[in-house]
Amino acid sequence: MEHKAEIGVFGGSGFYSFLDNVEEIEIDTPYGKPSDKIALATYEGIRIAFLPRHGKSHQYPPHMIPYRANIHAMKQLGVKRIIAPTASGSLQPYIKPGDFVVCDQFIDRTWGRKDTYFDGPVTKHISAAHPYCPVLRKIAIETGKELGITMHEKGTVVVIQGPRFSTVSESRWFSRMGWEVINMTQYPECYLAREMGICYVNISLITDYDAGLEGNNEIAPVTEEEVFRVFADNNEKVKRMLFSIIKKISFSQDNCDCSKV
Repeated sequence: MEHKAEIGVFGGSGFYSFLDNVEEIEIDTPYGKPSDKIALATYEGIRIAFLPRHGKSHQYPPHMIPYRANIHAMKQLGVKRIIAPTASGSLQPYIKPGDFVVCDQFIDRTWGRKDTYFDGPVTKHISAAHPYCPVLRKIAIETGKELGITMHEKGTVVVIQGPRFSTVSESRWFSRMGWEVINMTQYPECYLAREMGICYVNISLITDYDAGLEGNNEIAPVTEEEVFRVFADNNEKVKRMLFSIIKKISFSQDNCDCSKV
């Protein structure tokens, strides 16, 4: 039987499943195996592929995730749209833990990650000017609002190397630049989806304030335990939003340019 899916979902820290009655499959790609087995299921007649980007046992730290294999595995399944929730930190006081941010830009502060499929002899220069799918972003924003979630309709996510968190000075720098969100996995995941011509949307679930928010001396530096606690507390909210987005995608008539590589 040939395995196919229309929509892919990447799960982040603290979010390792959201589908029932799944079939788990292993996939090989030209870039090795993805982070874990891929769970396939049908919801409202739509085939969905779910992959925990860190692996089910959280065995891959951010800088070691096989990003190219993960995206390529989705492409092999026929996925045309990826929804990517992530546990993220806030760089601005008005973006609070429990809020959702639908990012529209990223800043790459990583290093050494395999971040392109064009290693030669074939080379293409793909625009990353607008890295997130505008159609999926619109659907995500509308869905969150309908569910009563505090949504921030845009935001720049600073992607740091990890697995360590930022110093206070680094965090203050990011905040002063006006950036909103900090995360360890959006690059190169987002950009690789663009190279594969797959629509991609990030939903950043804010789990904490980052270490250097000025004027907020009472805010304790972020800890791994707090990130997992807040994400777990909001897991059902994330799942409801994902299912609602998936239903809306099937009815959307809007077009985008994400597939034009």
